[in-house]
Amino acid sequence: MPPPEPAVDAPAYREAMARIASAVHLVTTDGPGGRAGFTATAVCSVSDSPPTLLVCLNRSASAYPAFRANDAVCVNTLSSEQRPVAEAFGGALPRSERFGTARWETLATGAPTLPGALAVFDCRVVERSTVGTHEILLCEVVALALRPEDVGSGASLLYAARRYRTLPPTDGSGSD
Repeated sequence: MPPPEPAVDAPAYREAMARIASAVHLVTTDGPGGRAGFTATAVCSVSDSPPTLLVCLNRSASAYPAFRANDAVCVNTLSSEQRPVAEAFGGALPRSERFGTARWETLATGAPTLPGALAVFDCRVVERSTVGTHEILLCEVVALALRPEDVGSGASLLYAARRYRTLPPTDGSGSD
């Protein structure tokens, strides 16, 4: 018996998801599978004890084989000034040229970290699950770095309606 037809077709689902604003992250890895990275919006917090993030990666992405082979993952949350890096890792440049767009460092796992990112979550993959076209990575945070408040504008890079947007930083008063 053939599988049942989905209740919602993929193009309609993608259109609905395009209307949701999301933070932009650069997810990187390095290890036996090589160095790779991709621009992602499907990243969220799972728990603070232990600190864990969820990252979704399309299994047809050019970076997928490296992420499949490596357990070191870094989630770099991007600022508005880092849009060129987001575009490069989002497909504007060939995979072989992407790491040439910025200076890179490492924390505990050896995965590339992007200096100046709003937040850097250096992680080890603790669980993987396949759902549809994607692999879900549960990533335990083993080290982190926060961007100093006096560096750059501090504006968050967002993606909504199929384009990049900027969310200015708050003044800390809670009245934004």
